Amino acid sequence: MSKYATTEITSAEIPSDNPVHQRLYFPYTEAAKIIHGNVLELGCGWGRGVETLIEKCDHYTGLDKNEPLIEQLQAAHPRHTFRTADLPHLSAFKDNTFDFVVTFQVIEHIQDDHQFLAEAARVLKPGGKILLTTVNRPYSLSRNPWHIREYDTAELRGLMQKYFSKVETFGVGGNQKVWDYYEENKRSVNKIMRFDIFDLQHRLPAWVLRIPYEVLNRFNRNKLMTETGGLAAEIRWDDHYLSDEPEKCIDFFFVGTK
Repeated sequence: MSKYATTEITSAEIPSDNPVHQRLYFPYTEAAKIIHGNVLELGCGWGRGVETLIEKCDHYTGLDKNEPLIEQLQAAHPRHTFRTADLPHLSAFKDNTFDFVVTFQVIEHIQDDHQFLAEAARVLKPGGKILLTTVNRPYSLSRNPWHIREYDTAELRGLMQKYFSKVETFGVGGNQKVWDYYEENKRSVNKIMRFDIFDLQHRLPAWVLRIPYEVLNRFNRNKLMTETGGLAAEIRWDDHYLSDEPEKCIDFFFVGTK
């Protein structure tokens, strides 16, 4: 299933995607430490962490808009439930249904982020938790035309506090290998962005930028794979850790309690 991949739907099998894939997989390992019971994942994609979550819960429900991926996942995991969904709408589910909602790198793609969180809170049982990751805007290296918006720490905390009684704020930290790769990536992206003398990345509509973004992003990742002398291939999920300084991390890991 991971063969269905763009630079936005990062693959586990494309070598140059490895640093991003490992960073995106790490939150599933943290989720697996605490989840139980009935779990809902909003935006399961190609199933990066599905097996990790299934091992730790009684029943798993995965939602995504991509029908072919959902069909593949349902065939692979017939004891669990996979459905196509037009997030943020969760009208198919009753109030107080799930013990945990997991949603990793999804909210930045959702037009109505308030409804997204309100619906997640509605379907959680009292005391249930949402585990949410998204990019930390100050660490974005360029405009991502697939993202509706990005947040800083205070913005995301404030948003989640409107719908959850308690919000714990963490980030996805990394060791020296992770940050060495990030700095190499930053330098490389900045070299590319020097050609955008009219700041078209912020002036043009998102749909115009998506194909150039994909082409340049893939070019950059392949280039880094060669230039970092194997560093891109060496990074693993356990080179990351849960940090209590989210403002200093590439991604947030926030936990909201209903």
